[in-house]
Amino acid sequence: MARSLNVLYLCRHQCPLVESGSKVRRGPSAAVTASDPRACGRVTFDSTNVDIRRSARAVRDGWAVALTVLLSSLFGSPVVAQSLAQSLEVYSGDPVPRDVRDMYDRGLQYLVANQDSEGCWPSGHRGAGLAGMGLMCFLASGEDPNYGLYSGNVRRALRFIINQQDKETGYFGISMYQHGFAMLGLAEAYGVVDDTKLWSDSAGSQRMTIGQSLELAVRSALTSQKNNPHGAWRYSPNGNDADTSVAGSILMGLLAARNAGIEVPDEAIDRAIAYFVSMTAESGQVAYSGGVGGFNESLARISIGTLVYSIARRKDLPQFKQTLDYIKEKAQGGSSGHGGIEYQSYYQAQALFQGDIETWKKWNKQLIDRMKSEQKDNGGFDGSQGPYVATTLSLLALAVNYRFLPIYER
Repeated sequence: MARSLNVLYLCRHQCPLVESGSKVRRGPSAAVTASDPRACGRVTFDSTNVDIRRSARAVRDGWAVALTVLLSSLFGSPVVAQSLAQSLEVYSGDPVPRDVRDMYDRGLQYLVANQDSEGCWPSGHRGAGLAGMGLMCFLASGEDPNYGLYSGNVRRALRFIINQQDKETGYFGISMYQHGFAMLGLAEAYGVVDDTKLWSDSAGSQRMTIGQSLELAVRSALTSQKNNPHGAWRYSPNGNDADTSVAGSILMGLLAARNAGIEVPDEAIDRAIAYFVSMTAESGQVAYSGGVGGFNESLARISIGTLVYSIARRKDLPQFKQTLDYIKEKAQGGSSGHGGIEYQSYYQAQALFQGDIETWKKWNKQLIDRMKSEQKDNGGFDGSQGPYVATTLSLLALAVNYRFLPIYER
């Protein structure tokens, strides 16, 4: 029976497995050891310790194995157990289509081949935000970020992001766009990537932890919002106007940071949501800047609206339904607006997944078909913002199929 209980433990706590005795951290006060029920690490079978260090991608397969072992111990027959296990539906998300896995792996290889020694990519948009997008692509694959295939790429991207940050203001530089995506990348890495493996002994004063950098970034975004009369953000941290595109990137970063355990005042989220409400028309369209009216259709902006209402847990707002209904009606058409189709797809994938999963499933099939025809032989994608922005945004749109990033949770 001890064997059965230990397998049940594995089944009930389906999460990325970690080494026995290591720390699992999600937020500044959430440290637990692998013996804690919130962590999965060393599983005991009849006094035999089995160290399990595998990527999150393998966890779903582990469910079937664990269930078979459990049923075998209960029924005394491996054959019967396997048959029962196959007939039982254990919900862990839909299987990731092979086309997605193939495209995603090829895209990651393109990013690996072109990441520079500092941790970013040679682009006109080179900065902490692009590094944050690339970082999320590696994290979303489900590979172990500390020991897996892309662990070196993860650490290089993180070091680049942190090194771009002003240690006094917390601002990542270039633009608040870059700041938002850098903050989002840090939030997704926080509590997942081992800080002790991040820096070399020669790092000196640059040895900042992911949590420290994320807290500084949040403080910078909050200061910018406090000084903005619209309660939102524009390209400059000192801007007096705002737009929904930049505001969306910053708000998503703040929401991800809050989900990771960083303190973000409710007032800040409420002010940002109030700004989006003021920019959402009854038709469901979302203005760019300057208030509702006189704007062109942009499914990217409308998707941003749907997404921030969802992640902020404000689906009770009529504006959520208005924006969701619009992108559902235009799921296979409409104008992408500024940023190109890859920018639209990045936000539309998340918005539909959060808002109406059945619509997302239909839309996702067409996304896969389109991306199969667009992916280049080297694994990258072309786009209006250059190949590295296009590739990271395209991969992150596909990554909703994996659902490993915390921000993708429903």
